[in-house]
Amino acid sequence: MANPYDKAHELASVLKESEEFTTLKNLHDEVNSDEVAKRMLDNFRNVQMELQQKQVQGAQITEEELQQAQQQFQLVQQHETISKLMEAEQRMSQLITDINKAITAPLESLYGLEEQGQE
Repeated sequence: MANPYDKAHELASVLKESEEFTTLKNLHDEVNSDEVAKRMLDNFRNVQMELQQKQVQGAQITEEELQQAQQQFQLVQQHETISKLMEAEQRMSQLITDINKAITAPLESLYGLEEQGQE
């Protein structure tokens, strides 16, 4: 019988060698080596985190804060490397989501969650 922990470590190794991860790592390294790009991305992520924290705490997000976040997003999208990094992050996130679905499929089947979702 296969040990799930061994398979998890094997999957981690496969992910680390995947094209998605390699692309993500290379772009991450490229952004971090560019002081301007790193600062832009850090500022954008800080604004994102602040807004998320406010939402979690139930605080109202102002129109000014939303506009600032949109401006930061537009700014980072204009930077080619950051834009590519964000696309690579989305691809990796989708890959992890797909893997998670495959991993949880036996539990969904066991508990009938597939049937409930189809009703």
